[in-house]
Amino acid sequence: MNYITDFINSLALIRVTDIIDIAIIAFAVYKLFSLLRNTRAEQVLYGLIIVLLFASLADILNLNTVSWVMNQFLTVALVFIIVVFQPELRSALERIGRGRSIFTGERAVKSEKTIDELVRAMTSLSRQKIGALVVLEREVGLNDIVESGTTLGADVSSELLINIFIPNTPLHDGAVIISSDKIRAAACYLPLSNSNTISKELGTRHRAAVGISERSDCLVVVVSEETGNISVIESGRIDRYLDEDSFKQRLYNELVVKEVMKEEKEVSDEQ
Repeated sequence: MNYITDFINSLALIRVTDIIDIAIIAFAVYKLFSLLRNTRAEQVLYGLIIVLLFASLADILNLNTVSWVMNQFLTVALVFIIVVFQPELRSALERIGRGRSIFTGERAVKSEKTIDELVRAMTSLSRQKIGALVVLEREVGLNDIVESGTTLGADVSSELLINIFIPNTPLHDGAVIISSDKIRAAACYLPLSNSNTISKELGTRHRAAVGISERSDCLVVVVSEETGNISVIESGRIDRYLDEDSFKQRLYNELVVKEVMKEEKEVSDEQ
């Protein structure tokens, strides 16, 4: 009975500011897990939570030596995480700081035209078994990737995309970055993924596509030079063996339908 009374008395001491304080911390932890989900840092975060629980238990049981070792380990681990997981941390901060995306009806029409041109180019390259790598920027900026290549700023056209990837031309080696219905740059260098889940039969082009998709919310299109197969990569996941119709539908769903739904939700929230 005393426990219940003490609990009720403790509740009476809770202030509104305490509730706000707890809500902010809970939201921050939730966003942290959301941003690190399906990344290399996720498992490390779980490991650190276990270490923190073990360190707290050592303090409660007055295990001074174990507690000291745990505290030293956590100090070193903080520096280790910053160095090793710098790309994931930067991506997470970019997602926190990115602004709201305004996707108007006019923009949607332009994107449909971009999709048509991209599908026409990739299917042509697929038939010829010419390798291609195209990154479609969304909310997370890719300026550092753009700077690694040759700036173009051209309208998206199937003819231009095909010419870029023709072997032995100056811009064929590397990735094309498309943003706001413009070809921003070509011959860009992408970070390679360290994932062990990528099939051994896939080469550097696919590994680079997975690498950039792990670090941003972009959509990546790959045409295999060996087989001519078209793949779409998002958040580290590879969707292979797409024919022309399924490829076009996938792009339309990702670049038009989802964005229109997002805009409608934002308008509804404002009302």
